[in-house]
Amino acid sequence: MTAPMNPRGFASDNNAGVHPDILKAMAAVNGGHVIAYGDDPYTEKAVAAIHKIFGEEAGVFFVFIGTAANVLGLSSVTQPYHAVICPETAHINVDECGAPEKFSGCKLLTCDTPDGKLTVDMIAGHMHGIGFEHHVQPRVVSITQATELGTVYSIDEIRKIAEYTHAHGMLLHMDGARISNAAVALSCGFYEMTVGAGVDVLSFGGTKNGMMYGEAVVFLNKDLCSDFKYRRKQGMQLASKMRYIAAQFSAFLENDLWKANAQHANFMAKKLHDAVKDIPGVKVTRRVESNAVFAIIPPQIIPELQEQFFFYVWDEESSEVRWMCSFDTAEEDIEAFASLLRKLRN
Repeated sequence: MTAPMNPRGFASDNNAGVHPDILKAMAAVNGGHVIAYGDDPYTEKAVAAIHKIFGEEAGVFFVFIGTAANVLGLSSVTQPYHAVICPETAHINVDECGAPEKFSGCKLLTCDTPDGKLTVDMIAGHMHGIGFEHHVQPRVVSITQATELGTVYSIDEIRKIAEYTHAHGMLLHMDGARISNAAVALSCGFYEMTVGAGVDVLSFGGTKNGMMYGEAVVFLNKDLCSDFKYRRKQGMQLASKMRYIAAQFSAFLENDLWKANAQHANFMAKKLHDAVKDIPGVKVTRRVESNAVFAIIPPQIIPELQEQFFFYVWDEESSEVRWMCSFDTAEEDIEAFASLLRKLRN
């Protein structure tokens, strides 16, 4: 029996299926027995591929999900009396159910950002009470690339933040759940915006760009991860059958599949923007730099739109919505969605 086709909406790139090449790679490693918990040739191959990008000194650890990558990465470089400075819209602040604070014990110090991006001036606003025992001590700055608002830090912007962070004895963490989309937007590789720009710890994402599951915590300063294997185990993120995460990363990186997927998603977002921007009553609210489109639309049409093309309301008060494109978004999806949106506005 053939399963019914589920319509493609614009809620999240997490809602997309798995790229066929990723599924083939997982099937290809399914035969026979290999040693569990990462001591297998498939994991060795995937780690080598990541070392080729970030350098041999990088510490590479696979986990199941992005929240775990962020939480364990931050926990490994902080103490409970430390603070993590991040945008108010950061995933670690808004969408991880308090996990970073629960498991690291740290306080999140947030900054209001008009476009989801931190600046040195914003960070400096939290740099007080240093050495004062009654205040938490800033230890990590966390940025998201691409941001939750779809914007992208330039390499120079990241470098300036890193230089300030390091000059004040802090570390720079990057949530790279959509790092592929950012790399495509900047026409660069992963190295330039991470190692080359001064990032210390990276959550290297693939799930939002065609993988089934699995992220990597990459320590670009290997001195920071001497005990991470214990943290990963205690954090319930050591996969016994790690070959299936590893195989996905190998396929993701081979032949630049990551780039093709992200290029398509970003291009579809621009097509979506162009298709809706002139519809009466629709106001695009943010720059389209990656695979996200934000717009304000009349609240009364949202339920009917969502019935056919599911998406999330970003800000109920202003009726701002978010539309995400994926590696499998098709032009006919955009045409049908824009047609329905136009019809409901008339």
